[in-house]
Amino acid sequence: MSDLIARIKSLSEEHFSSVLDIRRHLHANPELSFQEHNTANFIETELQKLGITNYERMADTGITFILDGSEDNGKVIALRADIDALPILEANDVDYKSKNEGVMHACGHDVHTASLLGAAHILSNLKDQFKGKIKFIFQPGEEKLPGGASLMIKEGILENPKPERILGQHVMPFIDSGKVGFRKGMYMASADEIYFTVKGKGGHAAMPETLIDPVLITSHIIVALQQVVSRRSSPKIPCVLSFGDVHANGATNVIPEEVKVKGTFRTYDEEWRAEAHEIMAEMAQGIAKAMGGSCEFDVHKGYPHLKNHPEYTQFNMDRAKEYLGDDKVEEIDLWLAGEDFAFYSHHVDACFYRLGTRNESRGIVSGVHTPTFDIDEDALKTGMGLMSWLAVSELNKA
Repeated sequence: MSDLIARIKSLSEEHFSSVLDIRRHLHANPELSFQEHNTANFIETELQKLGITNYERMADTGITFILDGSEDNGKVIALRADIDALPILEANDVDYKSKNEGVMHACGHDVHTASLLGAAHILSNLKDQFKGKIKFIFQPGEEKLPGGASLMIKEGILENPKPERILGQHVMPFIDSGKVGFRKGMYMASADEIYFTVKGKGGHAAMPETLIDPVLITSHIIVALQQVVSRRSSPKIPCVLSFGDVHANGATNVIPEEVKVKGTFRTYDEEWRAEAHEIMAEMAQGIAKAMGGSCEFDVHKGYPHLKNHPEYTQFNMDRAKEYLGDDKVEEIDLWLAGEDFAFYSHHVDACFYRLGTRNESRGIVSGVHTPTFDIDEDALKTGMGLMSWLAVSELNKA
């Protein structure tokens, strides 16, 4: 075991320079969700350099291939990375700054993709050290509904062969580079988009008796809907309802005809999630009707909650401690952001862990989805090496 760890770490060092170049190329050439055509072509070119030609496209810009071990023992594990970027104007002053103005790898998907390509380098050199099959998944569109994971699942990514386990990692700027974080069970929340339009009768603000004020109705609805969380949801179920966009388009003395509202609803229980959708619509429409107006209420159902298989996650935590040391592996809290890796976790045993990328001494502290997000690039060694070790460990266990 210690010899294999040493070999993987040596290969991580050996391939670090090329993986660093891959990450910087991806960072400089980001593409939005479901538009990752050049990214997919680049990944295929890198695979060809490794002599891997059995890859195939899925969901247009997604790529998958299988790496066989020394013999087929019936075990299959999947490793996944997402490849898309965000509509953010990068503010970093670095040589690898985005060349596509207004598009940025601000969520670390360049790191995930480079790390998985690094793992392909390592595991291609270790085929004599593991049995079974490793299915590599380079997935598009994590940042945009309906999520590339859902599309790849529909196209059969979890079949022929079906993996018993799936592993994914994601950058975490709140954990120091060289460390990783795990959580067993519920981890990330479902993420639904809420859109509703309140309609009334607009006119001069000084003549309220002639109007049906959609702004007032909207304010009542927004306040009332918070009771869905505080009084209708079990306190045992984490739940968040927030509204970030309220657009009335009136003026100081003009009441508009309608108000449009956008928000998000997040939770960890699929039954309560469906029930809450119905409660919110009924409540909003009822309040609007009682006040003389009307409400069109729409829920765009997003990603389900992400659940880490307890035993599989514990196994990976233990193996991570072997690879990195006990002090480099942290237990992390619930995270109410959404992540389309969650779709996989409802089909096969899954483990989604966090890769530390923070380095305060170098000023690398910005959060994801910000114009100044960047990473301590030494984290790439951990990213490719640990994923390789966890894959081999799972395939070789009795």
